[in-house]
Amino acid sequence: MKRFWKEAAAVQQDGGWAIALDGRPVRTPARAPLVIESRALAEAIAAEWQAQGETIDPASMPLTGLANAALDLAKPDPAAFAEPIAAYAQSDLFCYRDDRDTALQAEQAGAWNPLLAWAEARYGVEFALAQGVLPIDQPAATVAALQDAVRAHDPFRLAALAPLVTIGGSLVAGLALAESAFEAAALWDAVALDELYQERRWGADSEAQKARARRAADWHHAARFLALL
Repeated sequence: MKRFWKEAAAVQQDGGWAIALDGRPVRTPARAPLVIESRALAEAIAAEWQAQGETIDPASMPLTGLANAALDLAKPDPAAFAEPIAAYAQSDLFCYRDDRDTALQAEQAGAWNPLLAWAEARYGVEFALAQGVLPIDQPAATVAALQDAVRAHDPFRLAALAPLVTIGGSLVAGLALAESAFEAAALWDAVALDELYQERRWGADSEAQKARARRAADWHHAARFLALL
């Protein structure tokens, strides 16, 4: 689609801040009004629209995409949208430790144990740890508490949690970021730990690095979205 506007701006209205292109309101793909409660987020989304060239590039508008997901996908049925996110309570990355490499085990413990300890204190839960990749069952109370924590979030936070959790494989990391308990960069290093360790040991692969860079960008866009809420 070609650019058809000169000025994009966040405009205050009842219920929050709308995104306007030359005064005309932007709508989501499902035709819902693109209205944001947070002025900071609305202004950042407007800046994405303002930065477009002659042809619109949706890939360069990650905050807009997340807002669209919140309004079109999460808001109509938050419980259904939350379910695949909450399912990670059963298989959090941080609960699975390498069963052969002691150096990697030590790095995993150093990076991941403090995050699990935070979640245990925050939600009153306990985690079971596995050596290797075979699935283990988490305590039922732990699963229930973490899933309730996911469902407690509003549609906009759910929209950001979805990529954070699926990219990183850790619900604990997503919840910690949603609650501003740890910095986004530190949490990204934690979820990317295994891959970065193997790269240090065996050398870099350019395609793997490019793929990780794309995941990191998506991660940090979702983190920024949360911070702007």
